[in-house]
Amino acid sequence: MKKILIALLAITLFFTGFVLIGKKESIVICSSAEEFRNEELQRQLNEKFPDKNIIVNYMSTGKAATKVYSEGTKTEIDILVGLETGYMNKISHNLADISGMSRVEYVDGLTPADNNNLWVTWEKQAGAIIVNKEVLKKHGLEAPKSYEDLLDSQYRGLIAMPDPKSSGTGYFFYKNWVNLWGADKAIEFVDDLYGNLKQFTESGSGPIKMLKQGEIAIGLALTFQAINEINNGWAFEVIYPESGSPYSLTGTAIVDGHEEKDGVKEVFDYIVNEFFVYDKENYSPEEVFVGQKNEIANYPQNILYADMRGIQDDKEKERLLDLWKY
Repeated sequence: MKKILIALLAITLFFTGFVLIGKKESIVICSSAEEFRNEELQRQLNEKFPDKNIIVNYMSTGKAATKVYSEGTKTEIDILVGLETGYMNKISHNLADISGMSRVEYVDGLTPADNNNLWVTWEKQAGAIIVNKEVLKKHGLEAPKSYEDLLDSQYRGLIAMPDPKSSGTGYFFYKNWVNLWGADKAIEFVDDLYGNLKQFTESGSGPIKMLKQGEIAIGLALTFQAINEINNGWAFEVIYPESGSPYSLTGTAIVDGHEEKDGVKEVFDYIVNEFFVYDKENYSPEEVFVGQKNEIANYPQNILYADMRGIQDDKEKERLLDLWKY
């Protein structure tokens, strides 16, 4: 608990420092998306609202939720972007009603009304087993084809996955295993997998970074990040287990009461109606709205998705994370 409180204090000072540097009415956006997406969001907001001091900061989904949960509506965060929806449920009492603010036609089951008009769906994050073919070749290894293959001792020290306690990506792999095998067997699987792991990463993008650095050969990671790197020339391969691609949903919301702050509604409107479409077409293309286009070359088609029952259940998430030992 002491470590958590120290971390939250550091985070608070970090955010407060940025706000104090800026104008009195800075609009603070906490985004759990990758750095390059946040940079593009910041660029577009600066261009669209040159008279406003808008600050886009990255924070992992777990830390962002903990901050809002502990600070409530008095937090300096005005807008949350890309927060995993299990956490959205946990902090829902601190979120503003955004009824009518989205003009996007979502696919069935993902409308703001389905989220009690407390957040709009931001993305469907889907994952797979991603391998660096060159690192595998260097070690004389074949690529794994299933989760069970990851337990082979030949992969010792060559695998990374995100930590479910800090990363929505890590949690959706964990939740998929629970849905496939039950909680006890899923924990046994992780116990066995742990011996082969190089690292649990804090963020969902961590395994891709380690794959690029050649630190590991195999990462449990996000599909769209892997495809982006393949298109940039990296010798990666996306491998889907027979059970399908696991995924979670993320959302975007306004902290309750902050919608009255000057400019927050206008900025939120732009994010969820304009940048949202740009982001899905260029960065995170799993389908969430009707007529969604995909500008990313080589993106897999006709993806089989895994059984993700209960992925948005915050009580189930608490239960499963209490079982997580690492």
